[in-house]
Amino acid sequence: MSLADFNTERPDRAAEALRPCNAAPRFARELVAGRPYGDVDALVARAGEVVRGLPWDEVQAALAAHPRIGDRMAGSSAEARASRREQEAVQDAGDDVRAALAEGNRTYEQRFDQVFLIRAAGRSPAEMLAELRRRLGNDEAAERAEVTEQLAQITALRVRELVS
Repeated sequence: MSLADFNTERPDRAAEALRPCNAAPRFARELVAGRPYGDVDALVARAGEVVRGLPWDEVQAALAAHPRIGDRMAGSSAEARASRREQEAVQDAGDDVRAALAEGNRTYEQRFDQVFLIRAAGRSPAEMLAELRRRLGNDEAAERAEVTEQLAQITALRVRELVS
């Protein structure tokens, strides 16, 4: 989809195209309401602003659509394809790193009662593991802020890909 197509698409179809970028209901509504966007950078910047302004329940709705780091999301949906592409490096990680990520995911989920979210694109498995371990030391407020920021970064990458 081009930016021009996104800007002129019916609102319901434009919102549907955005769902794989971020599953929070408010995200698509707000991005569609802001059309037209003058360029891709303006759209991506607005996507980040919207995500950073989401209430925690909306962030949690978006989290529900993300698999664990190291898990391969099945299916042919746009969301599944994006997740597999973003986590491609993890699939090639050594068994020790993959096992440590799996154990770290379990520990994180017990501590925070949610999936560990990190922008995997551009990061090595070792970097993701180090971040997971570091973030286990966060208190709940600090971790919510980090999760929201990571969600904003993932969403920005996906929105840019959608209209590029």
